[in-house]
Amino acid sequence: MGGQACVFYGAAQFSKDVDFVLLASEENFARLLAALDELHAKRIAVPRFDPALLARGHAVHFRCQTGEADGLRVDIMTRLRDLPTFDVLWSRRTTISDENGEMFELMAIEDLVQAKKTQREKDWPMIDGLVEGHYRVLSQEPTPERIRFWLLESRTPQRLADLVQRFPAEARTYCERRPLLQFALAPNSDRLREALDAEVRAEQAKDRAYWAPLKAELEAFRRAERKQP
Repeated sequence: MGGQACVFYGAAQFSKDVDFVLLASEENFARLLAALDELHAKRIAVPRFDPALLARGHAVHFRCQTGEADGLRVDIMTRLRDLPTFDVLWSRRTTISDENGEMFELMAIEDLVQAKKTQREKDWPMIDGLVEGHYRVLSQEPTPERIRFWLLESRTPQRLADLVQRFPAEARTYCERRPLLQFALAPNSDRLREALDAEVRAEQAKDRAYWAPLKAELEAFRRAERKQP
């Protein structure tokens, strides 16, 4: 669900860790802990592993200490901001295989784009790469779902200008959902750039607001751990 998924989709060249969104169930948690034990993975930050904390939106962080995975960081979550439950995410996942037949289950690109709308500046070029890559591969096979994705998520003025020329009726339909499309339809490139920048700032503010109480809890966890003998 993170940088490694972006690598698979061609929007990044490398990632230093692996992020997973996990089905929250006792059986699945037991399987996870068994796998982490096999990898000699140790928790490297607060909070502790606790299903209740995961359910509130926290991530739990581990570092593997054996074999080819030595040094690899693994981050686990069960809930993501503005995204549906695991069952829904799983139902629309992307499954790919490598040359050895190994299967990889990726968060659907539409969900991955939403997950990457964070306060971190480095995530926004990845969003652009994900959407652009999707369009380059599938632009000759437009479907209503793909057109919707391109119009709602494309992040460059030129791409949006091209899209509204190609799909003007759909662009007008989605103007209420994404008002900046009106500046692509007009066209008004300066207003469009300003609106794209404002869109990023608004999403970053939402992400900061979402994480503020969770960060306060993390600080409390850190203070509590420092007091332990």
